[in-house]
Amino acid sequence: MASLLIDTHALLWWLDGDEQLSADARAAIGDTANPVMVSAASAWEITTKHRLGKLPGAAAVARDVAGAVASQGFAELPISLRDAERAGRLPGPHRDPFDRMLAAQALSADLELVSIDRVFDDYGVRRLW
Repeated sequence: MASLLIDTHALLWWLDGDEQLSADARAAIGDTANPVMVSAASAWEITTKHRLGKLPGAAAVARDVAGAVASQGFAELPISLRDAERAGRLPGPHRDPFDRMLAAQALSADLELVSIDRVFDDYGVRRLW
């Protein structure tokens, strides 16, 4: 059993049944023994990028991220002040605030991050893909 934090793109691919989601990621997310968490940062990212026209296919999810997450039996992961401090203090040039938050939360809560993005490896995050 592994406690998972699902990256935004992996969440969207899971919800869409998209083949871009790796077989290992699909199996881990689908295993009911693995608690799956979705960060509030992902809701922020989905709604922001949809509003800006960068995620036109995510309209239904953007209208009700919490409902989409709940429909899958996933848990919400709120952002704490400590998470925000840690994200802000992470070293390196990576500027994406959503990725920095996911890294901070994965490290703080010892979660395995389901993500295709290798940038997380630079932070010592356990990543599943």
